[in-house]
Formats: sequence, structure tokens, C-alpha cells
Amino acid sequence: MHSVSRSLAALLLFSFAGPALAQTAAPAPKAPYGWSSERAERVRSRFTKFEYRIPMRDGTRLFTAVYVPVDAAPGKRYPILMVRTPYTVAPYGTDRYPSALAPTEAFEKEGFIFVFQDVRGRHMSEGEFVNVRPHNPKKAGPKDIDESTDTFDTIDWLVKRVPNNNGRVGQWGISYPGFYTSAGAIDSHPALKAVSPQAPIADWFWDDMHRHGAFNLSLAFNFFSVFGQPRPQPTDAEEWSPYDLGTPDAYDFFLDLGPLRNADTKHLKGEVSFWKDVVAHPNYDGFWQARNLLPHLKNIKAAVLTVGGWYDTEDLYGPLRTYAAIEKQNPGTANTLIMGPWRHGGWQGTDGSELGNAEFGFKTSETYQELALTFFKHHLKGGDKPDLAEALMFETGANRWRRFDTWPPKGLRETRLYFQPKGGLTFKAPTGAAASFAEYVSDPAKPVPYTQEVTAGWSKDYMTEDQRFASRRPDVLVFETEPLERDMTVAGPLEAELWVSTTGTDADWVVKLVDVNPGKPRGWKKGDAEKGLKNRGAQQTLVRGEPFRGRFRDSYSEPKPFKPGEVTKVRFVINDVFHTFQRGHKVMIHVQSSWFPFIDRNPQTFVPNIFDAKDEDFTRAFHRVYHSAAHPSAIKVGVLPSADE
Repeated sequence: MHSVSRSLAALLLFSFAGPALAQTAAPAPKAPYGWSSERAERVRSRFTKFEYRIPMRDGTRLFTAVYVPVDAAPGKRYPILMVRTPYTVAPYGTDRYPSALAPTEAFEKEGFIFVFQDVRGRHMSEGEFVNVRPHNPKKAGPKDIDESTDTFDTIDWLVKRVPNNNGRVGQWGISYPGFYTSAGAIDSHPALKAVSPQAPIADWFWDDMHRHGAFNLSLAFNFFSVFGQPRPQPTDAEEWSPYDLGTPDAYDFFLDLGPLRNADTKHLKGEVSFWKDVVAHPNYDGFWQARNLLPHLKNIKAAVLTVGGWYDTEDLYGPLRTYAAIEKQNPGTANTLIMGPWRHGGWQGTDGSELGNAEFGFKTSETYQELALTFFKHHLKGGDKPDLAEALMFETGANRWRRFDTWPPKGLRETRLYFQPKGGLTFKAPTGAAASFAEYVSDPAKPVPYTQEVTAGWSKDYMTEDQRFASRRPDVLVFETEPLERDMTVAGPLEAELWVSTTGTDADWVVKLVDVNPGKPRGWKKGDAEKGLKNRGAQQTLVRGEPFRGRFRDSYSEPKPFKPGEVTKVRFVINDVFHTFQRGHKVMIHVQSSWFPFIDRNPQTFVPNIFDAKDEDFTRAFHRVYHSAAHPSAIKVGVLPSADE
């Protein structure tokens, strides 16, 4: 999710920032990589600003800011590059300019007509705003609108009425604007030639709101406490006030909150309608299914460049599934996926050389930024064809870009990492006939934190964080291989296959894949610390983590309780990785039952709706994970064979 910005420059800056609004104060944002005050002055000198209210087919008018190069003329026409956003296109007024118009200054120098639009029902646009408005595949008349029709109508108006455009349009956006980019590509307007959905929402139940049915508490609360406030009529107000948690520590805030039912009564005061929708729909029912855009990504004629980050805590599901759906449902459409070592929007906001406890060796964002400009130049201006693979993927652990004809790559060898007694992890299934298990106590009053960072929002870097703080807790199971004798590259989705039991009637199961460095890292020399190099000896770097709400083990629409003490299989898919465990490293798996406050606490007593759980429903429970011949818990991975295999 994403924060509400004060200006168009802030839109570009904050579109990847997430609920930074949750901070108790609003610190001055750090300018993204490559930005400068001189660039802001050049925007005003290079572009002429216009403001329009563009009518849609149902008569609703959408506020649109248009920036035209000053040298545009009948003999020098420019293509249109558009962003549609719910986060305001401010500053408002034709005499007021933002500090940037594009992902990089190279776009501004190249020359485009930059267009920014407040979507229906937001800020200065008329109409009713609907969060992740469901797509309507059957339109009978002008009253049947959705984001694809609003995009179509906007493009149609722009190419016919904005002087000196060349009749070609591109669209891009990060996160929520990425969703509008995907939706706008459906039934593409003939003038729409290129789109780049970046960290797009694909299915809101899966992207921002939940992880396998487990609620994204801190993310959703911090977002909707500000973004969800009502806007009864168009407004050009550009200020926002972040929600004050009253503490710099979100862990303490949400623990003191108690059951989720207290969020509305204590803090939101009934003013956030979408929070009420979330509370009323705890399962994957028709409300959420309607907000799944993936089956509707059809009749896309524009070339597509989907972008995502391996360390995106908000929208990792979105780009992977968007690429796959477009590939399957639009044969013949140019469709490319780029995944880099970035957090949410980090390909714009950082140089991509490091993130938290991980270093990547070079400025990875520059690779994407150069390709993005070439992509739009080619499709909108007839420039040289970009050298794009079907999938350009960054391989973490080895820290290099790799090109593939498909994603996941062909030739993966299905492999299982089996849990063993005494915390072992091997490639061979356990053979013991007797019941064998690891047990721990899960206490909702003392949930396992997802990060050791103290923050009022959420940790931006937790997805690469050293996990030693968690490994040392008694309520986290740790399984670990011996040091690897050769490099092992894991690619594509993972799958957890757990045999479990609980003394309660409900439980969450969090699985984390961890890369354990040797005690003495290869190549580390005395004196490296003085050079600013980091000794990562014995570091346990998080590669991927995924929670699963056990009540949904058979159906996300029809939850059911566990039977206390009964051994039960829990199986779920974990989002893709592309990571090399180097020789000498170990593979580690964590299993735990809380990940707080990123994920809300499971009361461990089955109630039909956890949002209605009471204090007395939250109980301690003993959880077991089995590792015997009869119940072989494992993590299934796809291993990419090396050239010498």
C-alpha cells in the first residue's frame, strides 16, 4: 500500500513508501535516488502545465493534470505517458509545478507529455471511489463503468484534444497506481501502446490485506487510518496528517490494542468504511473474489513490462501473478517480467545496492531504469528495440542478473527439504517408524515479532533481516542442514507440507527460509571492517517468509477448526524466490505461529470471525510439527541445475 502525498513529486516519492503515515511525526522525506533541486527547477522551464476535467461515458468528470514540453509543435509531436492515482495529482493550479514528472530525469529530457489523473472519487475528481474497483466484464451501457472504461475514455479524450501529441500513449504506476495500469490495459484503447504495472495489486485479498488468510494488521490499519477517511466532495486539499499511534513501537501499540474488535471503537471511530468491509469479510468470499483482477487481464494489445521486488512486503504476489495471467490469457502480446532485489518501489527510491542486512554489489536499480526508458521510447517513439528477455530476474545470494525465456525457468528439479529430529534438515525423508515431533508453546500474549527494529510503521528491511533474534526464541522451531558442499540455486514458488497438531482449535503456521552464512565468511580479511565492509559471519539472512492461517487448510472460503491433538496436514504455496545458497552456507527453516504485528494474532480458539474474537478467546496452545516416516514435514523447492550437472 502507499501513502497520500502533498504534491505530484510526493506522489512519485511516496507511491512506494507504504504506511510511513503511521509515524508519529511526518519527517521530511529523503529524495529518491538521482533527484535534485536543480531538476525541480528544470521541470518548470521545460514543461507547460494544463488542467482538465475529462468527462467519462457516464458524465463523471475526472481531474487531470497535463504537462506538455514547451517545444511541442505540429512538427514536433510527443507521446503521452500517464499515471492514474488515488493519491492526488497535486500541486493544483496551472502556476504550480512539482519537482519531478517521471521516474528519472532521463524521461523528462527525452520528452513526453506527462499526464496525471485523480481517479474517480478521489481528491479533485467527481464520482464515488471504490477500493480496487471490481472489473465489469459485461457492459450494457454508459452507466457500466470500471477502471478499464475510465482509462479508455481518458485516453480517447487526450489523443483527440491535447495539442501536438503523436497519438501514442503509455501508462505506468507503482502499487495502487500499478493496479490502475493493469486494469487500464484490459480491452486496450488502440492508442495505448505500452504499459508498465509495477508492484501492482492483483488480488487484494492476497496482495495487501492477507497472507493465506492471515490479516496484515499493521499494514492495513496504518493505511486505512489515513487513506480510508471519507471525502464527501472534490477537494484540492494537499495536506495529510499521519495517524498518531502514541508510541514509536507498533509492537506495543497493537499488543495493547487487544482483540481486533477494539480497532474501530478505540481508534477508527466508525469513520473508515473499508475497514468495516474487511471486518465483515474475513474469508475469501464474493467481496474479495470480485477484487481479483487476474482472470480479467484479457484483450491486452499494449506491450507489457511488469516490475516487482523480491523484498516487497506489500505486493510480491501481484507482479508475479500479473505477469503469469497476461502471459496465459494474451498470446502474442509482448510481455516481460523484471524482478530485482528491491523493497516496495525500491527500483525508484533507492539505487538498489543494498537492503537491510543484504548487499548486492552494484546499483541494481540503474539496470531497470535504463530498460524502462528504452521500453517506452521504442513503443511510443519508434526508438531502438529494448534488449529485454522474457524474464529478467535478479539472483540473490549470487548477486547477478539472469535472463530466462519463461518464469519459472524450465528444467527445475523438484526437491524436498525434510525436517528431522533434533533440528536436522536433509534431502532424504525421515525413516523412523515411531512418532517424532518438535513441540513449542504459542502464547498470544507474547507473540514472536517479525522484526527486531522498533518502528511505529513497519520495518522496510525486515525481509533481509538477520534472524538470530528469532532463532533464539523457544517458540520458534529451527531446522538446519549441514554446510552445503556445492552451490544450490532455488527458483520459483516454494511449497510447505507440514504435518501438525495443536491443543487449541485454530493456529497460524509461519514458515521462513533462511540462508546461514559460515562463521568465517569466505574472503573476509583482517582490516576489512576498517574499510567499511561488513563481517556477516554466522548471519542468518531471511530469504522468504510466509504465514498461513490454519483454519483455511481446506478452503479459503469455508474455514474449519482443528481437532485438538489430531495430526493434520497443512499445505500452502510460498511466493517465488530466486536465490543461491553458496557452498559452505546452510539452509535453515523456521516454523512459528506468530509474526507480530505484521500479522494479527490468532486467538488459537476457533471463532467464526477473528475480528469478533474476545479477550477470553486468546489462549496458549501447544503446537507440534511432525517428522516421521508416516508424517514427513517438508518444504518443496525447485532447484535450478548448474551447467556441470
